Amino acid sequence: MGRHLCARRLAHAVILAGAASCAAQRGSSATPDIALDQVGYAVTADKVALITRPASAFTVRRVGDDATVLTGVLGAATTCALSGDSVQRADFTALREPGSYYVDVPGVGRSWPFTVADDPHGRAYDLAMRGFYGLRCGTAVDLAPAFPGYAHAACHRTSAFHPSAGASAVPAPSGGWHDAGDYGRYLPTTAVSVATLLLAWDLFADRLAPRQLDQTQGGGGTPTLLDEARWGLTWMLAMQDADGGVWHKQTSDLFPGFVMPERDPLPVRVIGVSAPPYKSSCATAALAAVGAMAARVYASSAPELASRSLDSARRAWAWVENHPAVYFANPPGVVTGEYGDRDCSDERLWAAVELWRATDDTTFHRYFLDRYTQYLGALDAPPAEAWREVAQLALWSYALTAPPATDAGAMTAIRARVLAAGQAFAGRAAASPYRVSLTAGDFVWGSNAVAANYAMAMLIADHLSPAPALRAAALDHVHYLLGRNTFSLSFVTQVGAHALRHPHHRPSGADQNPEPWPGLLAGGPNAARQDPVLAALSPRPAARTYVDDEGSFAGNEVAINWQAMWVFALAGQLSRPETP
Repeated sequence: MGRHLCARRLAHAVILAGAASCAAQRGSSATPDIALDQVGYAVTADKVALITRPASAFTVRRVGDDATVLTGVLGAATTCALSGDSVQRADFTALREPGSYYVDVPGVGRSWPFTVADDPHGRAYDLAMRGFYGLRCGTAVDLAPAFPGYAHAACHRTSAFHPSAGASAVPAPSGGWHDAGDYGRYLPTTAVSVATLLLAWDLFADRLAPRQLDQTQGGGGTPTLLDEARWGLTWMLAMQDADGGVWHKQTSDLFPGFVMPERDPLPVRVIGVSAPPYKSSCATAALAAVGAMAARVYASSAPELASRSLDSARRAWAWVENHPAVYFANPPGVVTGEYGDRDCSDERLWAAVELWRATDDTTFHRYFLDRYTQYLGALDAPPAEAWREVAQLALWSYALTAPPATDAGAMTAIRARVLAAGQAFAGRAAASPYRVSLTAGDFVWGSNAVAANYAMAMLIADHLSPAPALRAAALDHVHYLLGRNTFSLSFVTQVGAHALRHPHHRPSGADQNPEPWPGLLAGGPNAARQDPVLAALSPRPAARTYVDDEGSFAGNEVAINWQAMWVFALAGQLSRPETP
């Protein structure tokens, strides 16, 4: 497995109590009965910890000398129906001195440490982008010097076409990102991931432009986000056939074992729909959308890429017009992720709005206007499977388009729905003991991505109509994912003093490092218990249906589309650069 010392799994039975025990062995005396953002809080932001054992008062102490910097009285207990916890609030918003601290509650214990800083989530954002870089396929990856030993050689450099793809003469693509805990690459998830990164750039370019890591492929001065989005986009473009259609995925027939990617022995092939025209409508429409979006975003920084992307988008649109309902299903003998979708109309809606924004062609605008009303309900709740349900992206894109090019009636209807949804999400978070918008039905495969999607929705609503309550509620979802949850656990690897340690992620399980690869968001609680580890749990509330176990692919896997939403949520919290 590769995980060793106190972190080694025992027969798929490492549970959160065991993780807390490992934390204690590393010198921590913290208690999971105090939940807070283990990264920290901005100087001027609300600062709240949550206590799940009865108490009356709390003290905030400075790390290093244990000096008291603030004391307070805990709020009244409220019951969280989603977790069963009785929760009290410790509000230390008055603390504005930058530094490292912990919360001490008599009779309960002390919290894991946190910081107060002007830009507390900057490093978490950088590690989230490092996480994407670590998922790159077809190239050598090395996270040194920040994370020495986290590296692998170039992988999956040879590929071929499965008989289902209907091709053999053209070179098979390479590149892209390993989709999740395995080494497959898929158009639906890559499309949503690239689009989410580019959408973050649309909204937060001033904050993201100065952030540059040492992983660029475009040379010095390339913002990390644009560079990483380009990596995924380039693979998508290579998955397009000469006729404009796009193949669905590039994987092995079976899931590989827990080996490093360069040691994966299984042949990798481009897989199609098994009969002419061999490509799928949803994958092709998704490329049309993302290609058009990329043409707009990269127009000034990478004009050749922008031109190529727009050409691909146009050819993809033309192909889908001729083949609107060609659906993908795994051919016999292939068991890797199917990502099937029997309705590509939302992908076509998304492609239309992005092509219109990129070209000003009224044909695309009219296509969107004739159909958008039937999708407005997509704004009312985050989709459980955002790679399948993309109408939200189409409607957000229209809402973010500057008038007067837009149709006034459509813009009014869409913006009103975006704002109403954002306000509803913020209101639900304010009423929640854990200050999140999640409902019982949201604890699905990838529930942490649903939490990040709520943050996205509220940040977009705030962009359209700025409101402190929307920004604060979006930040509350970041706090949730970084430790202010029923487990007092950071769901992001190597971020926070008490973070998950056993993700379903093959490099983390196969290497010899004591900790997992950094910056990766895990899927989170899954009430449907869709793997043997979760199925073995005793009955418990939805929010507590989680185990920090490598074998829990339905609860502890990582995935690029979840990671992209996490990047977006963090991007919205970065401090703006000072203006001269």
